[in-house]
Amino acid sequence: MDRQQEFVLRTVEERDIRFIRLWFTDVLGILKSVAVAPAELEAAFAEGIGFDGSAIEGLTRVYEADMLAKPDPSTFQVLPWRGDTHGTARMFCDIMTPDGQPSLADSRYVLKRALNRASEKGFTFYTHPEVEFYLFEPPAEHDKPLVPVDQGGYFDHVPRGTGHDFRRAAITMLESMGISVEFSHHEAGPGQNEIDLRYADALTTADNIMTFRTVVKEVALEQGIFASFMPKPLAEHPGSGMHTHLSLFEGDRNAFHEPGAPMELSATARKFIAGLLHHAAEITAITNQFVNSYKRVWGGAEAPSYICWGHNNRSALVRVPLYKPGKGNSSRVEYRGVDAATNPYLAYAVLLAAGLKGIEEGYELPDGAEDDVWELTDAERRALGIQPLPSSLEQAVAVMEKSELVAETLGEHVFDFVLRNKREEWNAYRAQVTPFELKRFLSVL
Repeated sequence: MDRQQEFVLRTVEERDIRFIRLWFTDVLGILKSVAVAPAELEAAFAEGIGFDGSAIEGLTRVYEADMLAKPDPSTFQVLPWRGDTHGTARMFCDIMTPDGQPSLADSRYVLKRALNRASEKGFTFYTHPEVEFYLFEPPAEHDKPLVPVDQGGYFDHVPRGTGHDFRRAAITMLESMGISVEFSHHEAGPGQNEIDLRYADALTTADNIMTFRTVVKEVALEQGIFASFMPKPLAEHPGSGMHTHLSLFEGDRNAFHEPGAPMELSATARKFIAGLLHHAAEITAITNQFVNSYKRVWGGAEAPSYICWGHNNRSALVRVPLYKPGKGNSSRVEYRGVDAATNPYLAYAVLLAAGLKGIEEGYELPDGAEDDVWELTDAERRALGIQPLPSSLEQAVAVMEKSELVAETLGEHVFDFVLRNKREEWNAYRAQVTPFELKRFLSVL
């Protein structure tokens, strides 16, 4: 037994932890949980906990249903919302097959595999997400309009606003779990908030995002409201993105920084950005995985709709933030296409794969876009070589299906499941008769 496992067992005993929740994520990014008693913990570390994988979205087929959830002791944290006495803790799990091999359907393993490829090239991949979400009053009835908790706007200080109390409680809870928060503020939509997590290696960040979503929903319930990470819950207001800052390090050196280069960006960084742009359409069905995601992508309000990059251009898909003199380690690129409902393990895996491909193949970075891309005409965008992102889940899936990069990164099992699941979602969606159609056509046709 290693030291981390011993630490967990000792902490469970000393703090009178009665339940240990083993967390893992299905292919759609939905958190799953099974609780074990302290007496079972040693066996869980040694052998894993068995469960029926065929009951979980995308994990396995019915005839090979037995799976094992093996807890990762480095992710052990006490859940602060479960009380101080007879507490509950959690650990993230790796999903294994009965013969002890990593499950090819485990999205955490998909990211680990991508990170191993980067490591073989000498790189560590760091990410820093800015997570947006809405807070709503509890609906009296399911079909009633959503009511945001306030009418604030971007950076607004709402006196005695629900958002202040909410953000303070959520951040306190996150930090008690070892998750550092960098910024928090009211976003542009009514009841919309943003909390930015401090940068960490991509696997830790993905685990933190899954914890973050749970904490946000728990705190909202405690305060008598509800939180949603739906990409576009309100038609007339901005959607919720998860802009993510990305950087590669070689040991302690930021591989994206080169003193004296334009914008202090190294050749490695320029090729990485070129890779993100080159493969952007292919990875969009992963970074924007639901039919509702495309209401955000094509709904304006700074959501990126076109494949381009810029230095300080918030209409661009990839932005290079302002360089701060003397802070070479802060050189990074910001990918603005990811939405708040993505599976972070799969999203970071495909973003890393796209960037690495740009480095491996020596992709040439096109000129940056200095104009507001939304304000250009179609002809102007064509003249500049700026292509649109897919405009629907159907289009995104069609592009992804032809992508060798995504197929290789996800692995055959996850790749096939995503394609199948998203086609089903699109077919179910396009069969709906929407309120828009009824309002526009019912009385006049």
